[in-house]
Amino acid sequence: MSRLTIPSHEDTPEAARATLDAIEKQLGTVPNLFRLLANSPAALQAYTGLQGALGKTLDLKTRERIALAVAQVNGCDYCLSAHTYLGHNLAKLGTEEIALNRRGHSADARADAVVNFAATVARERGHVADADIEAVRRAGFSDAQIVEVVALVAENSFTNFLNEVARTEIDFPVVLAADAA
Repeated sequence: MSRLTIPSHEDTPEAARATLDAIEKQLGTVPNLFRLLANSPAALQAYTGLQGALGKTLDLKTRERIALAVAQVNGCDYCLSAHTYLGHNLAKLGTEEIALNRRGHSADARADAVVNFAATVARERGHVADADIEAVRRAGFSDAQIVEVVALVAENSFTNFLNEVARTEIDFPVVLAADAA
């Protein structure tokens, strides 16, 4: 059971309802993360704005790979469950690739560099070495894309932290960080 309220649609603050309605229209449901965020319409607006902007960066597979790596680093079962589901069903990542992504790697060399970099940023809280930046550059990522990777790490860390604080009830097929991939 969640430690913070996961409001029903009727109990959601009025200022958050339009956003939740848009999410339901897009996804067919409102995941518990968004319902939790609706406790604070300002936090919901900030998150959906960041998510919308970063959804235009890199590519879907890379964004999901980063989300999986960061969720594993931060030990967030809710986000691992959500992004494993999204990785399989939306980004079309295979089971082996998802397992590698959780460990900060990929079977694809270019993706391996960026996922490893994202996992390092999360694990080291941004205190990366020059060699880490050079490795991601050698893989073909621009400075703008490196900024986007750091932004994606921050976006995912926010939801990881919030879900851990709340102990959000998982509404996806359950994947546990403790069951290291």
